[in-house]
Amino acid sequence: MINFEIRDSIAWLTLTRPAAFNALNTAGIIELSEIANRLSHDKKVRALVITGSGDKAFCAGGDVSTFVEQSARVGELLQEMTDPLNIAVARLMRLDIPVIAAVNGVAAGVGLSLVALADIAICSDNARFTTAYTQIGYTPDGGSSWLLPRLIGQRRAMELYLTGRTLSAAEALDWGLVNQVVAADALADTVAHLARRLAQGPTRAYGKVKALLLETHQNTLENHLALEARTIIAQSQTLDGHEGVRAFVEKRKPDFRGE
Repeated sequence: MINFEIRDSIAWLTLTRPAAFNALNTAGIIELSEIANRLSHDKKVRALVITGSGDKAFCAGGDVSTFVEQSARVGELLQEMTDPLNIAVARLMRLDIPVIAAVNGVAAGVGLSLVALADIAICSDNARFTTAYTQIGYTPDGGSSWLLPRLIGQRRAMELYLTGRTLSAAEALDWGLVNQVVAADALADTVAHLARRLAQGPTRAYGKVKALLLETHQNTLENHLALEARTIIAQSQTLDGHEGVRAFVEKRKPDFRGE
């Protein structure tokens, strides 16, 4: 279901059900939650890439066929899926390390949630994006109704949910859903280059930046200014904080260790 490996301090999480467009069933969601838990405790990992196998789909969402097969207990089934999914989404969003979505094809339903929760999203020019939920008479899960309004605005998020519109790669870039569009055969190298660059950076500072941005919609300006002050003071006393300013003064490239 999921291939997970760590190479040179970069974690690669690949959804591996290409015949099912990398759709997630209960077992896959539980596995995703377990990986997210592992990553939240592994201090040696300094970047995460999420992608799908094959050239057609990043993730087509939940495995809808199981909803039909288990229609007599579909509510119970969805509870079994959404409980670990919610844990996975929350943990992935709050990882200190940068999370990159390498969108190699269709991203629908919870697949779109995985794109939205990433810190940076790069897609191939054949990628497509859709919420999918209302097209089967369902409502969102996986945090997409929380994430999408913050990324693309309330009006556009509402349009995607109500009309079932599919965005092309170019439209997703224009709307702010992804950061970059590249040719399909350049996606892997582009993402690997970015992941290596970020993995050499000040991981703890990245994590604090992510935490600050997550707080912006619930803090007052004054509270957020105070939080920024506490955060930069704490970061200045870390090893990377000391190394960064020394390297700047000495006019050399810093050697960040993520500490």
